[in-house]
Amino acid sequence: MDLTLNIPNTTKPRVVIIGGGFGGVSITKELVTRKDFQIVLLDRQNYHTFQPLLYQVSTSSLEPESIAYPFRKIVKKGKNTFFRMAEVSNVDPVKKEVFTNIGSITYDFLVIATGARTNFFGNKTIEQNAMRMKSVPQALKLRSLMFENLEQAVITPDPELRKELLNFVIVGAGPTGVELAGGIAELKANVLPRDYPDMDFSEMQIHVIESADRILPPMSPVASKNAEKFLKQLGVHIHLETMVTNYENHLVSTNTELELRSATFIWSAGVTGAPIDGISGDSLIERANRYKVNEFNQIAGFDDIFAIGDIALMQTEDYERGHPMVAQPAIQQGKHLAKNLLALRHGKPLLPFKYFDKGSMATIGRNKAVVDINKLRFGGFFAWFIWMFIHLIFLVGFRNKVVTLFNWVYNYINFDKASRLIITPFKAKEDTNVV
Repeated sequence: MDLTLNIPNTTKPRVVIIGGGFGGVSITKELVTRKDFQIVLLDRQNYHTFQPLLYQVSTSSLEPESIAYPFRKIVKKGKNTFFRMAEVSNVDPVKKEVFTNIGSITYDFLVIATGARTNFFGNKTIEQNAMRMKSVPQALKLRSLMFENLEQAVITPDPELRKELLNFVIVGAGPTGVELAGGIAELKANVLPRDYPDMDFSEMQIHVIESADRILPPMSPVASKNAEKFLKQLGVHIHLETMVTNYENHLVSTNTELELRSATFIWSAGVTGAPIDGISGDSLIERANRYKVNEFNQIAGFDDIFAIGDIALMQTEDYERGHPMVAQPAIQQGKHLAKNLLALRHGKPLLPFKYFDKGSMATIGRNKAVVDINKLRFGGFFAWFIWMFIHLIFLVGFRNKVVTLFNWVYNYINFDKASRLIITPFKAKEDTNVV
């Protein structure tokens, strides 16, 4: 018996999975009822987060429990599957041991699914002062900050301070930035004027700053054009080919003449891998902070250590820079690796992973979304309906699907949001850099 993690000794090969994101949950669900392995899932939280809907938590469309699912509801389905809430510090590949804040555990096979963290491209000032949105705590902090600024704006006699408090600046016009801008714009149009009838919301400005020459650079030009049109219809100001160079004392500086004062500055300009100490050298591609893996998701130099999802960089003829850092590659790699681990267990050959691109999508607001599926391009209400349907399907847990659907229907009918509560007041000094 492991005295610290309290994991029973076993004669079966032990698979330790680090990270309960899309990849970690995918492989766990595939192996949970199998009797071939002992499975140990490690994560710093006790729940899985459906990250594509985090922006709806920050804009009060959904409560956190709608997009969070307890790991223990997954592992309870198998007698040989265990979950431990632990933060991994490092790995010793020689001793085949994982070290955490609650102790260590040995493994026969190790799966690293630690995902990605916000990338500030080395700008420490922005990293210290910007809001980010990669976790439920961060989304709730952003929600608190937004509504605290609104409460302050409604009472301040200083017009310049009020303008600063009502200025929302989002850096990065990928799906997260675009969806967040649309969510805030819908709050401004349909909800906040009723909550704050004594405030002039023509003073509220939403700015999206993007260094590329179009928004949604990973998607098709058609999707970018439609998304830009939808955002402008909602009153969002878009600044293309503009790089933010600094944010300090509520002043946003760029490489152009654009300067903005804002008390709500949100960084969604990129992500980087979240590697673990102990596995580096030729195994780690430092510029991306991602592990170099072969077609079987084995990390370079190791036969018993695998990486899946955002942390894995698998270079193929179709994806020379690796697969996109989104949910689908992680889900598909998790399912595929489960099959390969079973093949290893029974002495069968491994099968190479092949990614099936199911398309990409982003929602901008009510009846406004863009979808790229192969060569098909959708925009408007039909795309919005597809976006809702797909996200409901991939939510983990029946209750989550029902609660989310109910909230969406209620919001659509009543032009209302689930909750505008400030449960935990935002504290600027708190560490918000959670993976």
